[in-house]
Amino acid sequence: MGKLVLTSFVTLDGVYQAPGGPDEDTRDGFDQGGWSVPYGDEDFGRFVNEVFDRVAAFLLGRRTYEIFASYWPKITDPADPVAGKLNALPKYVASTTLSRPEWEGTTVIGGDLAKEVTELKERTAGELQIHGSGALAQSLLALDLIDTVHLLTFPVVLGAGRRLFTEGTVPTAFRHTGGRITAAGVSIQSYDLAGRPEYGSYALPESGAQG
Repeated sequence: MGKLVLTSFVTLDGVYQAPGGPDEDTRDGFDQGGWSVPYGDEDFGRFVNEVFDRVAAFLLGRRTYEIFASYWPKITDPADPVAGKLNALPKYVASTTLSRPEWEGTTVIGGDLAKEVTELKERTAGELQIHGSGALAQSLLALDLIDTVHLLTFPVVLGAGRRLFTEGTVPTAFRHTGGRITAAGVSIQSYDLAGRPEYGSYALPESGAQG
C-alpha cells in the first residue's frame, strides 16, 4: 500500500494561494500571486528534487492540475527531475467537472473521494503525491487520508489569501520526522499523521493542605 504525501507551500500567516505566479489563482481578488518565487534557491530546488525522486503517482485538484498541464508538458527533457516524472507517471485529478483531460496519463476521479483515494493508495507501490491543491488537501486531511505532510513555510506575511488550515479544521496531531532551513529562509518541515491531539496544562498542581 502506498503513502499519500502532501507537499504544500504556505506563508507565515498560512496562505497557500498562488505561490508560483500572479495569474495562478486570483479568486477573491487575490493580487499577490508569486510570493514563493524570490525564495527559490538551490536548497529549495534540492528538496523538491528529493520529493520527486520518490513519487509513484500524482493526485491533484483541478486548479493545480490545470496550472501544471499548461506548463510541464512543454518541458520535454526526460532528464528534468520534475517534468520527467510529471509527464511519465500516472496523474489522478479530483474533479466533478473535468471530463476530457488532454495531458497524457491523466485519470479523473469524481465520485466518493474517500473510497477512490483509499483505493488509489492501495494500488500504488510508493508515494502518491499531492502538490498544492489546497482545497483537495483540506478534504483529505479531514478524512485522515494523508500520511505525510511536507510543509514549506516562506518568510513572508501577506495578510490576505486562502489559508491551508482554516477555522473548523479537524484537530489533528502530527509527528515531526525531519526538517531543514534553506539559505533563503524557507522552513521545510516534514510530519507524519499521529492521530488526535493530546491536551494538558502548564498550571502547577494545587498543593495539599498542610496540617
